[in-house]
Amino acid sequence: MADVTSRRPYLIRAIYDWVLDNGLTPHLLVAADAPGVEVPGEFVTEDSRITINVSPTAVRNLEVGNDWIHFSARFSGRPFQVNVPPGAVLALYARENGEGMLFGEAEDPPEPPPPENGGDDDGDTGGKPRGSHLKVVK
Repeated sequence: MADVTSRRPYLIRAIYDWVLDNGLTPHLLVAADAPGVEVPGEFVTEDSRITINVSPTAVRNLEVGNDWIHFSARFSGRPFQVNVPPGAVLALYARENGEGMLFGEAEDPPEPPPPENGGDDDGDTGGKPRGSHLKVVK
């Protein structure tokens, strides 16, 4: 059986839309100590959690992709670019009534795919720029 992608980002998008459609305020509970999480450390609790209001009025440029959740937000008046892998989201819920979804523990991020060239190239070009595979067509 082929590797199955995580259902978490799909559920996050669905619950987020449901919360907004009902006029409620979506909040993310994030495991701040999970790999790849970039959140302002001064707002992380002692148990390495952070709760973030992700309503359209609280964040800018929200993108909920399969691999990353990105947005800009203000924390104590200072802007911060937040990056969270969906596997680090522990819950998404409505502030007003607590309804939403609890995901449980953080998921490990997926293993990166192997290089397309079979792994012969370690990526080091000795400081020289790589040649382009693009051709000029006249």
